Amino acid sequence: MEQRQLGKTDMKVSVVGFGGYEIAMKSVDTTTEAAGKLLNTALDRGMNVIDTASIYLDSEKMIGDTVSHRRKDFYLFSKLGEGKSAGLPYPEWDVRNVRPSIERSLRDLKTDYLDMLYIHSCSEAVLRRGELIEAVQKLKQEGLTRYIGYSGDSTDALYAIGTGVFDSLQTSLNIVDQEAVTLTLDKAAEQNMGIVIKRPLANVAWAREGAENAPQDYVQRFEKLNFPFKDGDPDKVAEISLRFVLSFPQVHVALVGTKNLDHMLKAFEFAGKGKLSDEQFQVIRKRWEEIHEPAWAGLV
Repeated sequence: MEQRQLGKTDMKVSVVGFGGYEIAMKSVDTTTEAAGKLLNTALDRGMNVIDTASIYLDSEKMIGDTVSHRRKDFYLFSKLGEGKSAGLPYPEWDVRNVRPSIERSLRDLKTDYLDMLYIHSCSEAVLRRGELIEAVQKLKQEGLTRYIGYSGDSTDALYAIGTGVFDSLQTSLNIVDQEAVTLTLDKAAEQNMGIVIKRPLANVAWAREGAENAPQDYVQRFEKLNFPFKDGDPDKVAEISLRFVLSFPQVHVALVGTKNLDHMLKAFEFAGKGKLSDEQFQVIRKRWEEIHEPAWAGLV
């Protein structure tokens, strides 16, 4: 699998990484055994990025139980920012939660360190207080995480980039969510930040209308954008969306979240076809520029 240098870090990452939320969704009901088969097969095929978060239900435990013995084979990213609802002692974004959060993550993941720790989609107002940034910088100094990043979108992400303290930006980008193209990608690239894309397949909006977990704003955008390939084979639409994301030179890795091994292997196949033709790429960009609405912000 193609690899790209993750910005200023020392990590050379596979262009497709694993997003760890879906394996822990209660509506999905993935067994630890099935998650282990998916993750180990993906690692065998050259994927070397696993992304999760402390708030992703049992995701960290499932990852720790199934691939911690292969810790040297992959880069491990996680996120913090939860509060009492996730079993921590203080409200969301209270800086006193930072240490117990990462300690729990490391314990569940069965590792001594993270390769990247993201602040998980907090507001500009929280970042401006400074104490949260100082707390994660201290974790980096102590070696509990090798690098720190911000995961989020829109003007909150723009502010995070402007602080100059983060090694990586994780943000949404896909055929129906292109705000980052003009708002944050170039700014992050100018600082040589590692750019990690979440939702590269737009939560498969073209195939999930009416489903319990469908992102309805993505579904509605997909209908309004009316791409030439809109009514095509769902796998082909997925291929176009992933290759669109990987066509941006600023992008280093796209996270694909799935419980289905076949879907993961298809993503590897799609990525192997390389970037879209300039004509295909420009069709998607032009449709967005002509039709998108001001309210179509990046989906957190």
